[in-house]
Amino acid sequence: MAQIHLEVVTPNGAVVSEDVDIVTAPGVGGEFGVLANHAPFLSTIRTGTLSFKKDRMTKYLMVTGGFTEVSNNKITFLVEGAEFGQDIDVDRALRAKERAEKRLVQMQQATEKINRVRAEAALQRALARIHTAELTRH
Repeated sequence: MAQIHLEVVTPNGAVVSEDVDIVTAPGVGGEFGVLANHAPFLSTIRTGTLSFKKDRMTKYLMVTGGFTEVSNNKITFLVEGAEFGQDIDVDRALRAKERAEKRLVQMQQATEKINRVRAEAALQRALARIHTAELTRH
């Protein structure tokens, strides 16, 4: 099977750099998949689970917002953060989820809009971590 080169880069450096069979990613407009020789395109990435398959083995990576570019049989993700499923502390993610949910329940006033956005983002990250870790363990 033909392969595509995958690069996942965060502000701390490269997380993944390898040839893979397929990449599935959480785009803002919905999940999408990319195979070798895909047409060029750009997309915005939302917080969620990125997966890639190589030699019949699938790996899962939780990514937070960013961008991706497909060009010349290469897909590059520039994301705010990335964690492999096996590296995620599920208990910590569950506690973060509970904290974010409590904050959201407490925020009923429009004057706290900035804090609400932060709490919603924290909740999305926690949910993505939990989902990615669950996929990795199965």
